[in-house]
Amino acid sequence: MIEPHAPAPLGAPPSWRDRGAPGSGPGDGHDEHDGTPGRHDGTLGGPDGTLGGPGLCGGPGLPDGAARLPVRPGVGRFLVLAGVFVCAACGLVYELELVALASYLIGDSVTQASVVLSVMVFAMGIGSLAAKRLRPRAAFGFGAIEAALALVGGSSALALYAAFAWTGGWGGVWASGSRYLLVAFSLAIGLLIGAEVPLLMELIQRIRRQDAGGAVADLFAADYVGALVGGLAFPFLLLPWLGQLTGALLTGTVNAVVGGTLVLGLFRHDLSRRARWLLVGANAAVLALLASAAVHVDDFERAARRAVYGNDVRVAVQTDVQEIVLTGGRHGRPLSLFLDGRLRISGRDEHRYHRALVHPAIDAGPHARVLVLGGGDGLAAREVLRHDGVRRVDVVELDPGVLRLARTDPALSALNGHAYDDARVHAVTADSFTWLRHTRPAAPYDVVIADLPDPGITDSAKLYSQEFYGLAREDLAEDGRLVVHAGPVASCRDVFWTVEATLRAAGLRTTPYRVAAHTPGSVTRPGRTAHTDRVPHDWGFVIATRGTARAGRAVDLGGTGTLLGDAARVEGLPPSTLVHPRYAH
Repeated sequence: MIEPHAPAPLGAPPSWRDRGAPGSGPGDGHDEHDGTPGRHDGTLGGPDGTLGGPGLCGGPGLPDGAARLPVRPGVGRFLVLAGVFVCAACGLVYELELVALASYLIGDSVTQASVVLSVMVFAMGIGSLAAKRLRPRAAFGFGAIEAALALVGGSSALALYAAFAWTGGWGGVWASGSRYLLVAFSLAIGLLIGAEVPLLMELIQRIRRQDAGGAVADLFAADYVGALVGGLAFPFLLLPWLGQLTGALLTGTVNAVVGGTLVLGLFRHDLSRRARWLLVGANAAVLALLASAAVHVDDFERAARRAVYGNDVRVAVQTDVQEIVLTGGRHGRPLSLFLDGRLRISGRDEHRYHRALVHPAIDAGPHARVLVLGGGDGLAAREVLRHDGVRRVDVVELDPGVLRLARTDPALSALNGHAYDDARVHAVTADSFTWLRHTRPAAPYDVVIADLPDPGITDSAKLYSQEFYGLAREDLAEDGRLVVHAGPVASCRDVFWTVEATLRAAGLRTTPYRVAAHTPGSVTRPGRTAHTDRVPHDWGFVIATRGTARAGRAVDLGGTGTLLGDAARVEGLPPSTLVHPRYAH
């Protein structure tokens, strides 16, 4: 909460050159208003709350609490507003860093963003109230808060990743440890950011008093513009160029340098010698810790990755879309593909999954033209190419990095049977929803295969919406089939049947079925990361045809799966739409 100061008294303020003159402030040891000696109990000197005494905030008082500056007041005011700008940018980067890392480690970006934002805004209010006690020592308080914020914010990504990597599999009370730590960092960073504003208000008013409304407007203008710059710098500069860990460390370093320089350079006369040395030592320690972490961040990341994925990590790539990790694939070890920490492919039984996804739909009718949505790993295309009569396979994959690895990685390209070397396969990099909406194929497809991330992942919700299935329906031939991976049936029953209800709402006739996994714990599910439990899972699929289609061949599962009849259906589930996604857990 910002408490406005009284309007400035009439008359021009004393010249900045005269503020150090005898009888006007520092140097004479007396208060200007009544000539009495400054108080020496570490509190403010004069009866009006001006500076004084040898405590943490330094020397005797100045007129109306004015600060003794090494520069002109106009320059000093500009420097304070520039500091507000930088601190606001750093604060928003910390906030976005927490949201991004939590979405990657925990999943469900909407929930993580809501938790971080709500906790942080609440904490900012508490921090503003708590900062009222620091206003008499505004310079020292602001310097200490910036040092603490630089350390907490700069190290937050490292701490969260470390907790996830080395304690994520503990279970028990700490089963949601990463979530607890996320809330703790959001609370701490929010408290420190909230305490900045009242102290900056105090400092800027002590340079040159003005009406409270004007001071608040200047302060918030710098704050909001800084937040804009920080918000744009994170996704377009820090994340792609430096990554989450190094980006947070660099932000903390900038925060410490700017906060320390502002206080120790501009307001050094407000600080006692002891206070100056305390701030110098604190900032030096923070910068040393952040620099040391930055030097060893690559070693830390490799060790954390081994703790998460095991010691057989072959490829770890951060693309513009996601982190791609390949493990195994040599010396007889099965290949595993992780996308943003979630298991996408397990070489132990991926054949069983892809056969169940592809073959029933292909065998149910004509299949000359096939569209694969997702599936950039090439494994669905491999199964399609096993069938005679396939003339063209179009693959729409969001991440070019997945396509590149599917073509060039020896283990992955061998696993997909070098599908991309087949002249019938054509790959395009695009979002599946956008591609369906804006691309008109030369001819309708006989089979559309949706090999997409699980529906419970927030970012994938639109790919399981009624609108998405309506677009896919338009690209189907009259007797064409759409097959959808709808997530596990046993552990996410409502999600699976919501997908089926959404397909029916889009005007499609459905045939749901499930296939059990041979390897316990090898099946992906929403929010599942490399720290897995070991319980049996299954895969759920739905084949959908146009409502006007002729009755074709019955779905043949080849003895590998089980058809799910009306008795298994969960009735009354509403369809999922773009504006009202229904895939919650």
